[in-house]
Amino acid sequence: MLTKKSFTLSGHRTSVALETEFWTVLQQIARTRGVALAALVAEIDTGRGARPLASALRLAALAANRAAF
Repeated sequence: MLTKKSFTLSGHRTSVALETEFWTVLQQIARTRGVALAALVAEIDTGRGARPLASALRLAALAANRAAF
């Protein structure tokens, strides 16, 4: 199931829909780093290049999950 969350990135509101499992991993990453989920999303946004934000977020969650093993 997709869950939509809204953020302000570079002064603009945007919404991202991801599967709940990806949001869970992203929230864990943010908690581990001691930052808000919005700050983590903003960080990923700045480094994503031309990749869609949803894809960049999924890849960040996947990378973190892989690093845990």
